[in-house]
Amino acid sequence: MSSYKLTYFDFDGGRAEPIRIAFHAAGIDFEDNRISFSEFGEMRRSTRFNSVPVLEIDGAEVAQSNALSRYVGKMAGLYPDDDLQALYCDEVLGALEDISHYIVQTFGLEDEELRLAREKLVDGWLSVYLRGLDELLARGGGEYFADNGLTVADLKAFVQTRSLRSGNLDYVPKDLVQQLAPGLVEHQERIESDPRVVAYYATRP
Repeated sequence: MSSYKLTYFDFDGGRAEPIRIAFHAAGIDFEDNRISFSEFGEMRRSTRFNSVPVLEIDGAEVAQSNALSRYVGKMAGLYPDDDLQALYCDEVLGALEDISHYIVQTFGLEDEELRLAREKLVDGWLSVYLRGLDELLARGGGEYFADNGLTVADLKAFVQTRSLRSGNLDYVPKDLVQQLAPGLVEHQERIESDPRVVAYYATRP
């Protein structure tokens, strides 16, 4: 049996969270290697793309969060077998990765520079992508994005929506998702009450 070691930052969220949940849903043991931001600074250049998450499979490193989500999602039954539904799932994964990219670009900014960057983000790309994701959820039937059931696309959307509604991102209104994409709020609540997601968080401190 293969051994797995997933390296990412030490918080419940971000790009690795759907992978962690999928591993747990699949009943597959893995080393959840959580690192600090300072530790990442020291190890960054040793990673293939200067980034995390990184998954070691029997010691061999693989990167790119969406690829990892698909890989583990297949083992957990959280990725569609049907090609069209898989395409729908991938579209959502890609859109959410774009959102993460734009948000991360504002990290490290301070004071007025941060305010202006976040306000521009809210009025621009965040609004575009939230409305687009709301449309994709409606296309999937309103409850899930693809395959009429839970997939890694739903896990990634749940993590992102929860982050945007948390108030932890300065100058991003907590009610932004509610205003622009109310379906995503209901979706977040649906996913976080799924028994597989509940079971995962029951294992967290």
